[in-house]
Amino acid sequence: MPLFSPLLLPLVYHPHYSIPFPAGHRFPMKKFALLADTLREQGILTAANTHEPVPLSLTTLMNAHDKAYVQRFIRGELSQQEEKAIGLPWSEWLVERTLRAVSGTILTSELALKHGLACHLAGGTHHAGPDYGAGFCIFNDLAVAALALVNSGKAKKVLILDCDVHQGDGTVAFFRDRANIIPVSWHCEENYPQVKQTGGINIAIPKGTNDEEYLAILTDTLPKILKSHQPDFIFYDAGVDVHQDDRLGYVNLTDAGVLARDKYVIETCIALNLPTACVIGGGYDRQEDKVAWRHSLLHQAANQVWQAVNSTEGV
Repeated sequence: MPLFSPLLLPLVYHPHYSIPFPAGHRFPMKKFALLADTLREQGILTAANTHEPVPLSLTTLMNAHDKAYVQRFIRGELSQQEEKAIGLPWSEWLVERTLRAVSGTILTSELALKHGLACHLAGGTHHAGPDYGAGFCIFNDLAVAALALVNSGKAKKVLILDCDVHQGDGTVAFFRDRANIIPVSWHCEENYPQVKQTGGINIAIPKGTNDEEYLAILTDTLPKILKSHQPDFIFYDAGVDVHQDDRLGYVNLTDAGVLARDKYVIETCIALNLPTACVIGGGYDRQEDKVAWRHSLLHQAANQVWQAVNSTEGV
């Protein structure tokens, strides 16, 4: 039986991912809708392969996050200091899009289990810890979805492969003491967060790293990690803040380098028959259409792998 079904590449998106937001805010909130538009123009996102997440189960959310923190966020009762650490102004719209996006990553993982590969048009909020938010991240969708998989028995050992330019410090805070959910972070050492977490697996990416250097690090480390830990499920956080034009990155990948990175990670995991759920991670540019294009490179890469596997399987 082939790993993939003969369907189009499953993609997860909801119109509420981009919400009414203060003009000029440094978080590019429009990028999610612009990403969907870009993928529709490319013929990658269609009505036939768009999956919309249902409202998130608060029980599932609270199985990962502190109940009191969840309730205070939903009610708009975070302290000024907590809201400042997150960097997003609270609103009922923000509650809706935050819960919907976490649900979207859970749905992406379920589709990956069924079809072998699936991609989200959001997700990767890896700075949020069990009882706090930080760095534009309120809840950690990767942690919530990974715990849901393991707690339900759908996966025994999950690897979270994080190629965002920033360390997934919140994810490490969840799983530093667990053997069945392991965060792996390739990140620029000279970047946010100032204090790095020491758990999980951390691979330093030097400031100014170019395409060739980055891919050399990745190809040297990823196969060894997969062989050593023998996971049965993969989350892939494909942050594009590694791009040379990103405002918050300090790493110098081109479009071609980002595409090659994403294709290599996905191909490597799929070749081992590992169900792989992809999320977009960080990406920052005052011209939101540019960052949306960079995010689309993940879905282009995944679609190329999908088409190649389906062609090989003859479906």
